[in-house]
Amino acid sequence: MIECLILGDSIAKGVSDVRKDCVAHVRSGINSHDYVNRHLLYTAGDTRARTVIISLGSNDTKNINTFEELHTLRQLVSADRVYWIIPNIKETKRRAVWDVARRYNDWVIDARSYDRSPDTVHPTYSGYRAMGKDLR
Repeated sequence: MIECLILGDSIAKGVSDVRKDCVAHVRSGINSHDYVNRHLLYTAGDTRARTVIISLGSNDTKNINTFEELHTLRQLVSADRVYWIIPNIKETKRRAVWDVARRYNDWVIDARSYDRSPDTVHPTYSGYRAMGKDLR
């Protein structure tokens, strides 16, 4: 079994840059619908690991039911511990991530707790490093 797996968007990519010990199935700019229905199901492969780290929702538009997409994703994941990274922006999308995590009694990391880059979406490099330590 894989020890650590990272799934998701550009924030997941940033975490994978500092967590070299993890296998990463990440794609910058992807929304949760495309990640689940196009990327994960057809290209990413195994979703079983001791620890799974997920970051999605920042790129979701109002037409995407983030809760449903992430709930579907979570049903595909098998892990001892699952971490969800709550995005910095879009309050409705943040709540959807929280709700899925709560439903499964998963761990959450709020991206707002870390140094942010000027775009306010992504952490800085030091923010990613601190986040990577907290995701252990």
